[in-house]
Amino acid sequence: MPEPDRTRVHLVCGPTGAGKTTYAIELAQRLDAVRYSIDEWMTTLFWMDSPTPIHFAWTMERITRCEAQIWDNAQQVLARQIPVVLDLGFTTAVHRRKFIDLANAAGYGTKTHVADAPADERWQRVQRRNAAKGETYRLEVTREMFDFMESIWEAPKSEGEP
Repeated sequence: MPEPDRTRVHLVCGPTGAGKTTYAIELAQRLDAVRYSIDEWMTTLFWMDSPTPIHFAWTMERITRCEAQIWDNAQQVLARQIPVVLDLGFTTAVHRRKFIDLANAAGYGTKTHVADAPADERWQRVQRRNAAKGETYRLEVTREMFDFMESIWEAPKSEGEP
């Protein structure tokens, strides 16, 4: 029987600039897990072809494709008893529920991790990340993008909820 912690799906969620990717990197190292970051996949595979200005429908179609491939790959990793860390944003409860349900249906446990900070602090972090273009930088996040993501962020209501 596999160890529960070796077949666990870790969902890292939070609003823009909360430190999700930094947390996911540290969590994956601590758990000896494989980390999947939607920002890395999107910028590597699609961002150079994105329309200007960015179209929400165009972006979401490609995110959906990436997530399907990430989940397919994650299941292969989990089958080898290696935990996975999903850094897919998980901005909404529906998005988190989708991956919790996928994991449960495949026989894997889940744990949701929430990164957060006050909005003004997060916007400052985003501006610093935009300027420094360091390890977690993947794309320029504008104030318009930040505000849009703020408007759709749904924090988990309690420990057990997505």
